[in-house]
Amino acid sequence: MRRNVIGLALSAMLYTLGYSVEAQQPAKIPRIGYLTQASLSGVSARTNALRQGLRELGYIEGQNIAIEWRAADGNRERVQALAAELVRLKVEVIVTGGEGATRPAKEATSTIPIVMAQDGDPVFNGFVASLARPGGNITGLSTLAPELSGKRLELLKETIPKLSRVAVFGSSTRRDFAEILTEIERAAAALGVKLQRFDVLSAKDIEPAFLGAAKARAEAVLSQVSGPATLSHRNEIAELAIKHRLPVIYGLPDYVEVGGLMSYGVNFPDLYRRSATYVDKILKGAKPADLPVEQPMKFELVVNLKAAKQIGLTIPPNVLARADRVVK
Repeated sequence: MRRNVIGLALSAMLYTLGYSVEAQQPAKIPRIGYLTQASLSGVSARTNALRQGLRELGYIEGQNIAIEWRAADGNRERVQALAAELVRLKVEVIVTGGEGATRPAKEATSTIPIVMAQDGDPVFNGFVASLARPGGNITGLSTLAPELSGKRLELLKETIPKLSRVAVFGSSTRRDFAEILTEIERAAAALGVKLQRFDVLSAKDIEPAFLGAAKARAEAVLSQVSGPATLSHRNEIAELAIKHRLPVIYGLPDYVEVGGLMSYGVNFPDLYRRSATYVDKILKGAKPADLPVEQPMKFELVVNLKAAKQIGLTIPPNVLARADRVVK
């Protein structure tokens, strides 16, 4: 009887010790991947917004969630290898920063959920079947890129009422370029503005485009050039605009913050903050196919008064009044 009691006591002690050790084992935290074709330093405002969105939902990096940050620093070939690396790591979700990252991620996996923090036209790009019903392993947020191009031309006309000739810097290799050009041409016809198009496929085409615009006596530039390669040359672009005394409107405030004149477009940090909600839903069991792609909710007009002064341009009060941010 005594031996039985001792045996039971030992068993209870071993069970308690085993439970205690098991309880002390750190719980596995979810791991997500972030993929961009740009450099992390170049998109720090966006990645910080993603972290903020995750924090608002209770996820603290390094505590209850891990993030594998992967950036190709403008190298299109490298981003494919980085996408494959995230797949090998078996992350639960991949967040992508633009088409240049979404496409390689899509090619690398058809099972791991992918959240687009931004994409100009995910249906046109073949990432989702429709905005309401994505239908695959990709969902996220759209930036309405083609639709905003006409609005930028309208803002140029408001800023320079006598505007009659505008140079359009664009990349013909963009999948949505035809749509963008259609929107610009529609707006130009309504405003009575003549367009002169210059193809900018890489950074080496930037200076020739400005020289061509100046030679053609363009009175302003509508820049529809995008991508990490040109974004990394934004200082040079701003300097060339001042050198040729050409007012330029961009789609990203990044150009204005380094000396560009003005920008109008989607508030990208807000998109990245909102992308965290998709990560949260997917980690809790939702499928990307069932999560509709969201449209942007915040837009911003940014004006640089110093740049305006350098090219001898006075920004009309009505345009300044509408600006969300003014750089002085």
